[in-house]
Amino acid sequence: MELERKIYQDLLEWKNRSGGKSALLIEGARRVGKSTIAEKFAREQYADYLKLDFALEGAAVRRNFEENIGQPDVFFRNLFILKGKELPKRNALIIFDEVQLFPIARQAIKYLVQDGRYDYLETGSLISIRRNVKDILIPSEEEKIKMYPLDFEEFLWAQGNRVTVPAIRAAFAQKQPLGEEIHRKIMEHFRTYIAVGGMPQAVVAFAEGNSYQQIDRIKQGILQLYEDDLHKNDELYGEKASLVFKTIPKQMTDHQSHYTFSEIDKNARYKNYVDSIEFIAESMIANRCANVTMPDVFLSQFADYSNFKLYMGDTGLLVSMLLRSGNESNELYRALIFDKLDANLGMVIENIVSQMLVCNHHELFFHEYVYQPENSIHEKKYEIDFLLVRNNRVCPLEVKSSDSSSHKSFDYFLNKYPIRIPERYILYTKDLKIRDNITFLPLYMALCL
Repeated sequence: MELERKIYQDLLEWKNRSGGKSALLIEGARRVGKSTIAEKFAREQYADYLKLDFALEGAAVRRNFEENIGQPDVFFRNLFILKGKELPKRNALIIFDEVQLFPIARQAIKYLVQDGRYDYLETGSLISIRRNVKDILIPSEEEKIKMYPLDFEEFLWAQGNRVTVPAIRAAFAQKQPLGEEIHRKIMEHFRTYIAVGGMPQAVVAFAEGNSYQQIDRIKQGILQLYEDDLHKNDELYGEKASLVFKTIPKQMTDHQSHYTFSEIDKNARYKNYVDSIEFIAESMIANRCANVTMPDVFLSQFADYSNFKLYMGDTGLLVSMLLRSGNESNELYRALIFDKLDANLGMVIENIVSQMLVCNHHELFFHEYVYQPENSIHEKKYEIDFLLVRNNRVCPLEVKSSDSSSHKSFDYFLNKYPIRIPERYILYTKDLKIRDNITFLPLYMALCL
């Protein structure tokens, strides 16, 4: 089964705009479908293509890059002999797959693009990490694009459903509820998406009718690949990224919204783990959400990255991590799909919202503040789950795993900060409504923000 991915249109736009004047690097976590989409694009948009997988290429191909890149005629002659095929000029694509494993090939893009014979598409996991590129010159001819797990709309496309998300977008634009029956049906689809997740292998397995146990085995295999990557990093650099990663579910189920290093070691401090956290965040395995000390439109300027949350990059993988913690597979999946999720697992809902915001190109920020309500003799700490910038204004966003309509943190936030906030949203499990100048959105409408 071949999945339809939105990034395909981005690749097509790059090809038409670039005209061979730049290469494109697809960044993303392992198993999000980078290689698959690159080859699909190559087959459909070019007369021919050649894929160089640097996880598999031998010494001769690597030596050709090292010794002959300055002599294009010699380089291509040798490459085509080694690979047993030749490509038509100006109508072929060369894919550098897993290019982070051979940085010299990435550096060579400068000369290959200048040569102008072919187009170049690169794919890489963990490639944005500084130490992967510290010894090479990143070519200015290289553009970048991020690839994420399937979003909710792509998940529905895999099932042949192309009507639901346009209806969601129309209701959001009009600020009109969809109606109880339609809302209930969409929430069923959405909870299934949370359970399965957006990793292509898992989505295909679901679309083909596999059981949740089989789907979970696929996701457990992906988690093992991630853990192997992190262990290798730890062994090379003496870090503990694997431990940081493993504690994410516990952080989320112990009512601890902020990452607490004592879960790793009672003496652990942020400064000792900052490189490991950066590694995990830049690898796109997890999404970091930093506290901002001031709700200003220039959120990143007020970010305190030592006070942060870690969300899994794919919520379906988080569900599978929770299953490792002793939850029964059938019970947890049934609870998700039939809206019987235990309150202790409410952070699963916050995780899916974080994932949807990242897919919409938002950097994740939250805001904690102290405020003394009129009926209190002490200041208390409050928190806004996410702060976005929409239409050049700060937009606070709260996430609730139930149909609760309480909004104290919103009210006190407005009292504390004399700034104009035209949009305030609470994401919850019921249909759209507007009350107290707050728009209550069903969880799936996070895709519209």
